[in-house]
Amino acid sequence: MAGKKQFDIDTALDAAMIQFWRAGYADTSVDDLSRATGLNRSSIYSSLGDKDTLFMRCLERYATRYGGKYDAALSCAADRPLAAVRAFFEVTLERIADPDLPDGCLVSQSVMATPVLSSSVAACAKEAVGFQRTRLRAALKAGGLHDEMAESFAIHIAAVNQSLAVMSRTGTSAEQLRTIVDVTLDALAQAFGASS
Repeated sequence: MAGKKQFDIDTALDAAMIQFWRAGYADTSVDDLSRATGLNRSSIYSSLGDKDTLFMRCLERYATRYGGKYDAALSCAADRPLAAVRAFFEVTLERIADPDLPDGCLVSQSVMATPVLSSSVAACAKEAVGFQRTRLRAALKAGGLHDEMAESFAIHIAAVNQSLAVMSRTGTSAEQLRTIVDVTLDALAQAFGASS
């Protein structure tokens, strides 16, 4: 329509996601979102929703984007479970190393901010962490670990994966992050050896 400003919703959502990722939910105002997206406040509210709605859309976008990459990494778990878990960690390490992206992980920092989030936003963040554990447990079971061990390692690997994002924000080097991954993979190799 003539006179109406047109914008790409995916571009706006990506810009909002980066803003929330960089500053966190509590430290991101609607004015910050306006600057990041190039949209005025009324356009944000009418097209993207209020701050909570927009944040949940961004969190779901983030979880879908990286969830797909994690699923692809774990797809070879039945034949090569250790290689699959290594590839899983590579998704995180590559994201951390990308200079165009903020440090850390939008999901983990959102879970840590639960006290300042609405109950629906906090539930969305916790659900995203739960998806990671669920996909890991399924991959480890496909690789041959029994239920209890697959669950224990799924929780452990998900925790290590989240800690990589947190550690990256403290300035931990890429080499040190890889050492953390290697220790986890060594323990997992022993578990696979003991279960065969």
